[in-house]
Amino acid sequence: MSSVKITWLGHGTFQLELESRETVVIDPWIEGNPAYPKAHSITRLDTMLITHGHFDHIDDAVSLAKKFRPKVVGIYELCAWLEGKGVENTMPMNKGGTQQAGGLKVTMVHADHSCGILDDGKIIYGGEACGYVVELADGRRLYHAGDTNVFGDMQLIRDLYHPELAFLPIGDLFTMGPREAALACRLLRPKKVIPMHFGTFPPLVGRPEHLHEQLKDEREIEVVALQPGQSVEW
Repeated sequence: MSSVKITWLGHGTFQLELESRETVVIDPWIEGNPAYPKAHSITRLDTMLITHGHFDHIDDAVSLAKKFRPKVVGIYELCAWLEGKGVENTMPMNKGGTQQAGGLKVTMVHADHSCGILDDGKIIYGGEACGYVVELADGRRLYHAGDTNVFGDMQLIRDLYHPELAFLPIGDLFTMGPREAALACRLLRPKKVIPMHFGTFPPLVGRPEHLHEQLKDEREIEVVALQPGQSVEW
């Protein structure tokens, strides 16, 4: 079984490094991200996954895409906007679709959230927000929920894809908080969950220990609490 190195870069941003050295970044937000680890540097980027067009998930997508020319996966309208900004190698898709992006098989799934792109002072339509189920070469799957509230069809994600690892927002206010995230865990039944989208700003009050408390009777689900810049092998 191959391993993947997962590094949390603060907020909703993650870096995945495969054994092949292929590097994936999800929801790139570096400049202006108060939680981004200052000592971290992205030196390779093969694939970029973007869940939606809010600034705290896409602000560095154009600059990174122009620097590294990675495959860029996103919903159709978002990819069209990126192409208009000079981004090459976009791989537009929509919910329910699956495509191969380098060494990963990527399926786009639903997220319960808004999606508007701030462009020249105006908010324009960027398609719908989404999440991703990512399948590794060995068949294991992880689920990055993007920004979302809990929704009942997370059970369908479990039934269809059986993700063993889930990245779930817990901050509250703009996404679900720990109480809702605990229900998401019960619907998804992952072996491990990595909390995200918390602590970046004062109103994002949810914390991993709150999620752990909500899941105290679910001993089969492990809460893996990372600090920005911290990595875990999976």
